[in-house]
Amino acid sequence: MSGLRRECVIVPVDFSAESYKAFDTALGIVDSPAKVHVVHVLADLAPLEAGEVWGLPDMTVRLERAKQLLVQELARGVAGGMSVDVVVGDPAHAITDFASEKKADLIVIPSHGRTGLTRLLIGSTAERVVRLAHCPVLVLRS
Repeated sequence: MSGLRRECVIVPVDFSAESYKAFDTALGIVDSPAKVHVVHVLADLAPLEAGEVWGLPDMTVRLERAKQLLVQELARGVAGGMSVDVVVGDPAHAITDFASEKKADLIVIPSHGRTGLTRLLIGSTAERVVRLAHCPVLVLRS
């Protein structure tokens, strides 16, 4: 990857083993962890109907908790200056919007290897990121 700029590398992390492998791959691509930006996407739990829903955690609490978990899991990168962010929304759009905002040079994302009916019904976040991204996307096979 010598011809590819690697000043800003985005790694979406969903707490899966595959996403941690993508994180390790990204650290191996850059010369400093500070060039890696980890992002986790939370689903929006807004109620579908008007009115207040009891028992749903406050979004601020969810964001903080997810960020704390990421910092714990990825401590070696954080110690090197890596940034950790948590955003809310549809995963593919949130990842590509985040990459655009950061002016990313590369997105490193795992493929969870869904096939058949599951892939047809659920789709692939990695595929959608490839279609929507403004920068190169490195998709890692699981």
